[in-house]
Amino acid sequence: MHSLPSALAILTVKEMAAADRAASAAGVPTLALMEAAGAAVAAYVKDRWSRRPVVVLAGPGNNGDDGFVAARVLAKAGWPVRVALFADAATLAGDAAVNAKAWNGGVAEGAPAVLDGAPLVIDAVFGAGLNRPLKGAVKDTIARINRDNLVCIAVDVPSGVAGDTGEILGCAPRCAATVSFFRPKPAHFLYPGRDVCGDVHIAGIGIAGSVLSGIGPRLARNAPGLWTLPRPTWSDHKYTRGSAVVVGGGIMTGAARLAGRAARRVGAGLLTFAVPSAAADIYAIAEAGALIARIKTPRDLARLLADPRHRAVVIGPGLGRGAAAAGQVRKVLAAGQAAVLDADALSAFAGKAETLFAAIHKRTAPVVMTPHAGEFRRLFGDGKAGKVTAARKAAKASGAVVVLKGPDTVVAAPDGRAAVSGNAPPWLASGGTGDVLAGLIGGLLAQGMAGFEAACAGVWLHGAAGEACGRGLIAEDLPEALPKLLKSL
Repeated sequence: MHSLPSALAILTVKEMAAADRAASAAGVPTLALMEAAGAAVAAYVKDRWSRRPVVVLAGPGNNGDDGFVAARVLAKAGWPVRVALFADAATLAGDAAVNAKAWNGGVAEGAPAVLDGAPLVIDAVFGAGLNRPLKGAVKDTIARINRDNLVCIAVDVPSGVAGDTGEILGCAPRCAATVSFFRPKPAHFLYPGRDVCGDVHIAGIGIAGSVLSGIGPRLARNAPGLWTLPRPTWSDHKYTRGSAVVVGGGIMTGAARLAGRAARRVGAGLLTFAVPSAAADIYAIAEAGALIARIKTPRDLARLLADPRHRAVVIGPGLGRGAAAAGQVRKVLAAGQAAVLDADALSAFAGKAETLFAAIHKRTAPVVMTPHAGEFRRLFGDGKAGKVTAARKAAKASGAVVVLKGPDTVVAAPDGRAAVSGNAPPWLASGGTGDVLAGLIGGLLAQGMAGFEAACAGVWLHGAAGEACGRGLIAEDLPEALPKLLKSL
């Protein structure tokens, strides 16, 4: 089983609880973990804001425990602090009761009125394990935080955000920052929860990274370290660097050309466009450094792909839909090269997904599918269990690496590994950028990267290139940003 780097691990609620238990079993008392967590919250507040009135909203569990510690540390540093408890103090037990007793500043009943005076707010009511909508005084208090635009810092995750999915359970405070511990949670990356977290700060609290060996996390942040880019050597030539094929259509030629340009810029040594004869001159004029294969019949595509020097095929951008497109996808899958299926290559199998999956399962070379939300629904259904779970189930069912695109793109492999990206700027929401992503992944596959790693690297480079281009980018800008970006890596 492939493992994921410990430093990039994202922990589910259950996995974080297991890490706490492992630390305790190794001799770190839970009370010490709580003390470190609350102190980390207080330290972040002191580093970022000047001294001002603070209200700590505490809940009945571990988050409330952290809140009491933060209140005590801030008060000791001379900050005016009040604590409001959204629970019956008599029901507090264990570490929560110990830290509540150690707080000497009095405790108010949890209600919107505790926010009078517009203080800085520390939200320590509920953590990542919440699984029900907020109601009553908590809901009303959070509504006032948002209405009055108060500065709010969340402990672990903003109250009302489901830690494993990023779902907002009715409401949640819009936070300036979230302080969490040891490793991030899925909600720190997945929308809409990510949108209310603000700046996410992960603090060490005394849990050793070695505890993860017994937990085996299967979700990671997508970043360098999760993958290594290919590096050409002096003995390489264009075919050993990787020959890629982009199957293009005859009408929307720009989509395939964007994919091809990206494949070349990311390092593929040679690119061939396999295109209808009537459109071949358009491709030839626009892409002087690429080869053009004129496809008159389905057999022409099969003959082209029979050349073992071609390592990867990208099909879908600008392909066109219908039976002809589905037939071309089947030819690509039968040929055996690594393949990227995007856009029309996916839509061509709407309502007959099992046919596509069966063809993928027969292969040994990797297949990467890059659906946006609409294409995903047409192949896999709604995915109501959350984005990571949906992508994992899709990867297992299809046999392909699935890149479920969006501002929080998830990459999932059939073996259960998954990664979430957090570096995509909003200005990537522009026509043609998805075609560039398909080409990036295809170019990396052509250079010999494994499917999951190529998909993760392509997604990360796509986001980083978008950030480098800045506002006003168009899809054509992204490939041209790659040389400088690749040099920096």
